[in-house]
Amino acid sequence: MLLSSCATTVTIGEDMSSAEIIQRAQEALDRNRYNIAIQYYEALNERNRSSVDLVITSEYHIAFINYKQKKYAEAREGLNGVLAYYDSPDQILLPQHFKRLSQIVLQSIDEKEAK
Repeated sequence: MLLSSCATTVTIGEDMSSAEIIQRAQEALDRNRYNIAIQYYEALNERNRSSVDLVITSEYHIAFINYKQKKYAEAREGLNGVLAYYDSPDQILLPQHFKRLSQIVLQSIDEKEAK
């Protein structure tokens, strides 16, 4: 799979596991290579639409990258999208840390925008 970005394009092999994609995304994020990290998380999302845990993982991280880049409107939209997954009877089965992290980041956005 070939994904495009303004700065750099990453080739993500079809044989790459979800864990490997997440690891590469985190490595890119650790180096402040946000566009590359987003490409990995988008690939994770596209390849794992049937795994709500991995979809939530990718969507949260993309929203958080937007937050780090001060793209607050995009971050807010993404985080609210993550929280929407928890509005179901099966919410207890979902990874709870992303719910709490989304709430914390949304609160931080509210505080930054209030200044």
